[in-house]
Amino acid sequence: MKITKHIKTCPIELVVDLFRKKWVIHIIRDLFYGKTRFNEFKEGKPELSNKVLSNCLKDMEDNGLIHRVVDKFDKRDIRYKLTDKGKSLNKVLYEIAMLTVESGNYSDKLKDELKISFRENLL
Repeated sequence: MKITKHIKTCPIELVVDLFRKKWVIHIIRDLFYGKTRFNEFKEGKPELSNKVLSNCLKDMEDNGLIHRVVDKFDKRDIRYKLTDKGKSLNKVLYEIAMLTVESGNYSDKLKDELKISFRENLL
C-alpha cells in the first residue's frame, strides 16, 4: 500500500514546516531552557531584529506552539510559554541534539556536558 495515496501531506513534512523559519527552533530551545521574554530570545543573536522576532513569535502562536501571557497588572509584562503541542517537541529536539553531538567533532568532555544539558532541559 502506498501511503502517499492516503494522505495529502506527509506528517514529517508538516513538522519540518514548523521549523522552516530560521529562528523558530532557536526560540523553542530557549523556551525549554527557561527563557520567556522577548529580550531574552534576542540574547546572543545580534542579527535577529525586533520585527523578525515579533513575526516569528506570532507565527508560532498561530501554529499553537506557544501562547502569550500578559500580566494583568502590567500589560507591558509579556511572557511566552510553550503549549502542550510545543512541549511535545522535546523528544524530537533531544534526538536531533544527540545525533549532532554523537556525530560532531566535540571533545569527550564537551559531549558529556552537552548530553547532560540537553537531557536536563529537554527530557
